[in-house]
Amino acid sequence: MTNSIGENITLLGVETVSKLNVDQKTIKDLFQDKRADFLIPDYQRPYAWGEAECQTLWDDIFTFAIPDEGRTKFDRNSEYFLGPIVTYKNENSQLEVIDGQQRLTTLMLLLRAFYAKFGHMKDEASVETSKDIAKCIWRTDEFGKPDMSALKIDSEVATDKDKDEFLEILKDGVIKAGQKSRYATNYRFFQNCIDDFLAKYPTYFAYLPTRIMNNCILLPIEAESQDTALRIFSTLNDRGMPLSDSDIFKAQFYKYFSKRGEKDIFIKRWKELEELTESIFHPLNGTPMDELFTRYMYYIRAKLGIKSSTTEALRKFYEKDGYALLKKEDTFKDLITLAQFWEDVVNQDKDRFSSRILRRLFVLNYAPNGMWTYAVSVFFMQNKDAEGLLEEEQFYQFLRKITGFIWTYAVTNPGVNALRTPVYAEMVNIVNGAPVTFAEYKFEPEKVQSMFGNFTFSNIRPITKSMLAWWAFEDEEQELFPLETVLEIEHIYARNRYDKDKSLTDVKNLEALGNKALLEKRINIRAADYRFEDKVKYYQGFTNSRNQQKEGTKNHELRCLSETATDFTEKDIQKRTEQIMDAFLKYLGENELLK
Repeated sequence: MTNSIGENITLLGVETVSKLNVDQKTIKDLFQDKRADFLIPDYQRPYAWGEAECQTLWDDIFTFAIPDEGRTKFDRNSEYFLGPIVTYKNENSQLEVIDGQQRLTTLMLLLRAFYAKFGHMKDEASVETSKDIAKCIWRTDEFGKPDMSALKIDSEVATDKDKDEFLEILKDGVIKAGQKSRYATNYRFFQNCIDDFLAKYPTYFAYLPTRIMNNCILLPIEAESQDTALRIFSTLNDRGMPLSDSDIFKAQFYKYFSKRGEKDIFIKRWKELEELTESIFHPLNGTPMDELFTRYMYYIRAKLGIKSSTTEALRKFYEKDGYALLKKEDTFKDLITLAQFWEDVVNQDKDRFSSRILRRLFVLNYAPNGMWTYAVSVFFMQNKDAEGLLEEEQFYQFLRKITGFIWTYAVTNPGVNALRTPVYAEMVNIVNGAPVTFAEYKFEPEKVQSMFGNFTFSNIRPITKSMLAWWAFEDEEQELFPLETVLEIEHIYARNRYDKDKSLTDVKNLEALGNKALLEKRINIRAADYRFEDKVKYYQGFTNSRNQQKEGTKNHELRCLSETATDFTEKDIQKRTEQIMDAFLKYLGENELLK
């Protein structure tokens, strides 16, 4: 049954304005169709099914086709649904497979294993079944005769080193010595399953592949464009990971470098870049490579003078003008350079960055949102020299300024969306060589003081940790923490202490900034519920009853406090809160962020 689905019709949750061809077909009908010329495109991931998935497929279709292990109990009108195949017809009239790569590839291997087994069988059922299988695997001439040199499926997957092995297996039906790919392993698995089946049911061997071809159903969905196909895939595919934006971008680069005769070089460099991004980026959404493309996008947006607070989806941005930006060698070089910069940030590279720069970058890692990474990426791309380095003082002042602005904006104008307007404008200023001033968004000192004074710095608010990180590194003697250090919020005056003695006149002081500091998790766990005099040993470090040395905190302020104070009271909380606020206002003034 064929359906034409037109404008503004929702297909399985996908709202589309494109015409779709949705055609429920048997494996035989789909594979033997003269239009069937499947291509697994270069941007797809390598074949991933293993023996476990093949076992499940075999068990399911065997149980369906040979119910209760009996040939005669099969209902010829029954159907077994194998899932959708999402494709679109490319410029070469090939059906590019967007969804269904795994099952399509596996079914081809299964059918080829059956075909090889029929070999010299001469009974009519076996001969006819063998012919049907051949027409599924190979293209046919106008008389319906299979052309054994023309497979109905091809693979161009850029990162699949074994794709040629897959095609060889389909052509020859044999596994050569030393072939250990997933294709070879799965093909051998099906050969063994078929051998077992033939040994147990020799008289009705042909019935199984025939029923697979005639009664196992696929739902091919042919979209009119790649973009539509991908959107459908993202909705349909809830059992696997949809193609990421960077997978699509990889395809464009692959085509560009292939035309230049640099395909192998590109594949190697792309793999290295993927491995690098996986080690340094850990985004909440999307892949690490998507994150790299996002950071680079903001640089290009700024170069184009885009100040709009509405940001296009990543794929929409890069697909402009036929992915023109991804058909340039410089773009790929820029991405590598940008990734290497962030690698050095994450590794706190002392050869690239001075101590004071690393301290600023550490604080920014505790920013209330990720906007700083885009601003820093733009600054780096615009101001790096030929060796990929930045001028020390200029970068330092930039980091200080964006820290003060982002921190303050998080309290006065909460929400990352509000931050886009001023930051996007400054990104454009950066690429135009203008100084970063936030001239139109300077803060009223009285308003800042009032809003910070009335703000509840609860532990669940990201800005709380942001402020404490900033405050810790206002101390020139504060040493740098490794980025992997897990820092938690410590109540110097413990919450448990208040629960027991109620020694605060205003319970709000418990959650005041002046009562909080960053403390290593390993220490915070032990120090959380103690009186101040009990906390001291955990701040300073101590030797336990087993003569084991327990290291103290690297928070310099807490170390000093533990050495000079005998208690930490409500007055101390209030005093320290004022100190933090006064210092922050001074910091904003030094960075020309106040009116």
